Amino acid sequence: MRSIDVAERRARLAVRHRLTPATRADQVTEIARSLVALHATDPATVFLSVGARSDTLTPPDIERALYDDRTLLRMLAMRRTMFVVPVGLVPVLQSSCAEALAHKQRRTYGRYLELEGIGDGDVQSWLSAVEAETHDALLAKGAATGAQLSKEVPRLRTQVNPAPDKAYSKPTNITTWVLVTLGCEGRIVRGRPNGSWSSSQYTWSPMESWLADGVPAIPAEQARVELIRQWLRAFGPAPVSDIKWWTGWTLGEVRKALTDLELVEVDLGGSTGLLLADDTEPVAAPEPWAALLPALDPTPMGWQSRDWYLGPHAPILFDRNGNVGPTIWWDGRIVGGWAQRKDGEIVYRLLEDVGADAIAMIEAEAAKTGAWFGDVRPIPRFRTPLERELTA
Repeated sequence: MRSIDVAERRARLAVRHRLTPATRADQVTEIARSLVALHATDPATVFLSVGARSDTLTPPDIERALYDDRTLLRMLAMRRTMFVVPVGLVPVLQSSCAEALAHKQRRTYGRYLELEGIGDGDVQSWLSAVEAETHDALLAKGAATGAQLSKEVPRLRTQVNPAPDKAYSKPTNITTWVLVTLGCEGRIVRGRPNGSWSSSQYTWSPMESWLADGVPAIPAEQARVELIRQWLRAFGPAPVSDIKWWTGWTLGEVRKALTDLELVEVDLGGSTGLLLADDTEPVAAPEPWAALLPALDPTPMGWQSRDWYLGPHAPILFDRNGNVGPTIWWDGRIVGGWAQRKDGEIVYRLLEDVGADAIAMIEAEAAKTGAWFGDVRPIPRFRTPLERELTA
């Protein structure tokens, strides 16, 4: 069994994730493809993740790829998490992840509607009819907010109290439920936001605006194989547990997909990792590099087993739900965290002694990050202990 040590795993991370000066890119979609998908729960993450991996791209370039060229789109996928993905990957994610999410959403929302006595005993048919009306209205308008669509489709204003026995609960209309379900079904897409690139108040567009014939259907088993193939190319080698965590699938689904791939087992210093059989050539360490990655960036969120690049820093850099905050990287490992203050200043704290050369490169990346923000002042959706301290 071939051995791959921590140094080589860090070298692979640096090169595959375009974090070294020599591997940075000037195409937004190319960067997204290198990482399989860009984490998009926090809208600012998409932009800052791209900015950290390019010397030439700007926020308007990313907006152009998303909303004009439409080579990328937002969708719920792995672990019911929002991602921005290349359109070529959409069928894979739709079949392997989103279809199951849509089924679960419809079942959950249907129970709430049944408790309210809505649907005359056939709540799923009622819900399907509302979805069809909403999709038709969106096709007619081209793009609209949820509020605008609820004026076109009165049943979107149906009120439901999801937890009537709880003091905190209150009636809410089903607009968001229907839109999220339609999104999971691959029928509509989150489009341009109302506001800056850090805004999460999206308009919605029909999927036909991105893919004229809708999302091509492929078998779920085939889609799972392809997604694992792409993940291993970007994040391998890794143990099966990391694949299971990242995809959000059952262990049985992961193991079944793995049987259709040509893989080799490698020793990761006492544990067994998997690597694509055509990707076993050693990766040499690149020149020293530094990076400031945003909260929820795909790289630190790419593995469940993180000791080989995170060290002991999880308590201060992650929140209680496992969401990573802004991180500072030096030569393949996390060495600190950073934040943007209200006046736009980028401040950071190193958690290790990295030396003068590293500090100089980190300072340069901090200046670049500050320029990238411009006048935008997004607040991370998930606040971590160090990020709060730095902005106090």
